[in-house]
Amino acid sequence: MNHGRYDDAYIRDILSTCRTIAVVGASPNPARPSFFVAKYLSERGFEVYPINPGQVGKELAGRPFYGRLADVPVPIDMVDVFRAPAFVPSVLDQALALSPLPKVLWLQLGVRHDESAARAEAAGLKVVMDRCPKIEYGRLSGEIGWTGVNSRTLSSKRPQRLGSGVQRLSLSRTPKPPADTQ
Repeated sequence: MNHGRYDDAYIRDILSTCRTIAVVGASPNPARPSFFVAKYLSERGFEVYPINPGQVGKELAGRPFYGRLADVPVPIDMVDVFRAPAFVPSVLDQALALSPLPKVLWLQLGVRHDESAARAEAAGLKVVMDRCPKIEYGRLSGEIGWTGVNSRTLSSKRPQRLGSGVQRLSLSRTPKPPADTQ
């Protein structure tokens, strides 16, 4: 697969079918990107499992930290890697040792490891590199467009106002039928 560009349908399929996400390299520090990515995904209904052996005993988004992927008590759909490229092969080794196998190996922004991508794909995993699931979810759902970012998704419809607080959209924006006006 060409990992220089991903079709929206490929990313949407991954984000629509994955429910459990292990965030390898997660941090309890709210100033770190791994913290707010895990929190954001958790708020969108994903089960997020933070993985960081130095943080076991702490929590992130209401979930306890785990020391390694094998410690997560449920099957993992996606392994989201917040580690330097040099660590990707060992994270992939952990992922490939799981039963059942995860569906996706996702490498965060700035993280590429082509050899690991080829190994993961050979084992049947989908791979995304140098992307962020938080950004992709926001872009595909239309949420990111509220801040003036070009989402590459055109629509003549304005987002519904849901009231006060943060508004959230889903990836499957099926329009509701109009109410009868009789």
